[in-house]
Amino acid sequence: MIVGRKSRFALVAVVALLLSACVTTTDSVFTEKADPGVALERRVELARQYIGEGNWDNAKRNLRLAYEIDPNNAEVHEAFALVYQSTGEFELAEESYRTAIRLDRKFSRARNNYAAFLYSQQRYDEAAEQLEYVVKDSLYKARPRAFVNLGLCRVQLFDSLAAEEAFRRALTMDRTNSIALLELAQLRYDAGDIKTAEQYYDTYRTVVRQQSARGLWLGIRLARETGDRDAEGSYALALSNLYPKSAEYEAYQRGP
Repeated sequence: MIVGRKSRFALVAVVALLLSACVTTTDSVFTEKADPGVALERRVELARQYIGEGNWDNAKRNLRLAYEIDPNNAEVHEAFALVYQSTGEFELAEESYRTAIRLDRKFSRARNNYAAFLYSQQRYDEAAEQLEYVVKDSLYKARPRAFVNLGLCRVQLFDSLAAEEAFRRALTMDRTNSIALLELAQLRYDAGDIKTAEQYYDTYRTVVRQQSARGLWLGIRLARETGDRDAEGSYALALSNLYPKSAEYEAYQRGP
């Protein structure tokens, strides 16, 4: 049994990862007329800092000023999309993402964030399509995460083989990626390949400080398969103590 697939998508945290959450933001003197390029860059930077603080009004104000300098700047439109997505203005968010990508088709970060938006709307095919572009960008610094996100989309599309391929690609670039390790362990478990599932799961346990409810529930089931009662009891105790209200604990209580 697989519990809580929709909650696992790595992209939902993209704004928190992209922006600094604790930034003191101050407007300084700008010289739009003297150097509009520098002024635009600073306005976008300020907007991103305000987004990190959840200060949507000041974020929009700086983005409007940046837009006045260059209405065809892809980063301005992407930042607008992040604001609109965060404030629940989904039609405007999608319009801004599409504009950013139209202005710069190689803007991998915008495609990655747009994929997060599409995934949150349960539009998994479209999210995967955007990520297919992203993972081809060998210079994109978040490429391993993009492969993970692509794998998660494919899980939602019930394409297990393609999902495994994406997760394995992620691990070739980041061997300690806990999401890819756990997903591969789950997929191998679902396929009845207990030995390989254990291998991925054991590595997953070594790279996380605290297992997720999903990880503990998988550990319980793997321990049952191998007859390791001590491990099963340990994981069950941790699941009940750490995640007593989780769907995984409810599944455990219902029995095998």
